[in-house]
Amino acid sequence: MASLAAIVLAGGQSKRMGRDKALLDIEGIPLLRRVCHVALQCTPIVDVITFQPEQYRAIVPATCHLLQEHALPGATTPHGPLVGFAQALETMQRDGVQTEWVLLLACDLPRLSGETLQQWVKELDHAEDAVALLPKSSKGWEPLCGFYRTSCLKSLRAAIERGDRSFQRWLAQEYVKELPIENQSMLFNCNTPQDLERVGSEG
Repeated sequence: MASLAAIVLAGGQSKRMGRDKALLDIEGIPLLRRVCHVALQCTPIVDVITFQPEQYRAIVPATCHLLQEHALPGATTPHGPLVGFAQALETMQRDGVQTEWVLLLACDLPRLSGETLQQWVKELDHAEDAVALLPKSSKGWEPLCGFYRTSCLKSLRAAIERGDRSFQRWLAQEYVKELPIENQSMLFNCNTPQDLERVGSEG
């Protein structure tokens, strides 16, 4: 069976929500904690990368590790999830984490299904030469809910050095296999107060 770790991205600014999405209360549990719990159903190695690790220390499960995200030199605007992902992979590599694959998750997925992720893990043994295994929606690849080979770091670094910040543009140059998904609502992102109301009304 393929070796696996998980990375949860908690570096967004939450501008549309107006408050920190990671701390949103969903059925009495902070959203970031919920996502970490689901990730732990797939692997015991779960890292959370964020600009503010101290803010989340009290809410992430005790077995998860918080990684410090850093602004790029000379940057005046947020660098986005592609750079956060690369920084997390680099930190894991420096820390000696030995894994062939990482499960990458955004922190704002309230309908994330551990059962579906566990089914997807089985697909890793049939990945062929794919750099990533991802679900697709009408908008294209869903890059923040899927699996990546850790060996993609070299390609990621090259894209970032070119000034690229788009997952879709980077993935367009890589071999990606599509993951089967029956319930597209699992990919729902909680981005706005209206989204939060929707989740609350269904809880």
